[in-house]
Amino acid sequence: MIQKAVQQIMLGSVTGNEADARATLAQIKAAGYDALELNGFMIRPTSFLVRALTKAAGMPTGKGGKLNWPALLKETGLGVVSVHEDLNRIENETAAVVDETKQFGCRYIVITGMYRFDYSDPEAVLGLVKRLNAAGEKLAGEGVSLLYHNHNIEFSRLPDGRTAWDVLLSETKPEFVNFEFDSYWPTEAGANALFLMQDLGSRMKLWHINDRGFRASGAQMTPIMKSDSLELGTGNMPLEALADQAKKAGIDAVILESHRNWIDKSPVASLKQSAEFLHKHF
Repeated sequence: MIQKAVQQIMLGSVTGNEADARATLAQIKAAGYDALELNGFMIRPTSFLVRALTKAAGMPTGKGGKLNWPALLKETGLGVVSVHEDLNRIENETAAVVDETKQFGCRYIVITGMYRFDYSDPEAVLGLVKRLNAAGEKLAGEGVSLLYHNHNIEFSRLPDGRTAWDVLLSETKPEFVNFEFDSYWPTEAGANALFLMQDLGSRMKLWHINDRGFRASGAQMTPIMKSDSLELGTGNMPLEALADQAKKAGIDAVILESHRNWIDKSPVASLKQSAEFLHKHF
């Protein structure tokens, strides 16, 4: 069975205290989702700077890091498909990361790209490959699998014409490193998400799903609008074809992660609407 999950980054504004978190998780369960995908920086107390930077990027983390997430999830009947972690922490605090992941009953740890990193530098990308292979091997020895999550920067060109994504896919070892594919970001970068999915094949273990388009409200000054995240099935991405390929790849979970452009400015209203598409196709 392919699990249907929600990425925790959507929930920062509605899980700031225990009562709000419990009510939000109950609504997610009632909407038919099976699980969450957690972020290490949202299940532990984090610095004001981290919260401020994430909020500035349009994804507020809130103050849920002080909550007892294992208890809240157990109480509301939601599972956990994976935990997003920083590569440095995986390398330097491997035992703690493994223990945390197993505490939530999941087997995937996901790296969501690198910060302050030059993806156009071939040597830097090859260095990242080595780190990923080494970290994945350590985690595999503990019964945990490492996944890499893309954004758009991996599709920038290297001097030899390849992209950083090409290198990551060809040089990482499938026995130690696989992928959580996010189809929104390569589409935003002008790449063909369906082709990329087909190329990944069974190395695609999880799928981050989102739709892309714009909301028009009244007459526009020009016929050009900035595209953004939309509820599933309301934008222009070929989600049906992508869903078919994801199922062919044998993914373990499809994970909704929409950004701040939510219907009614509500992440809960947004995920409820997107659930209709997910229930139809999964």
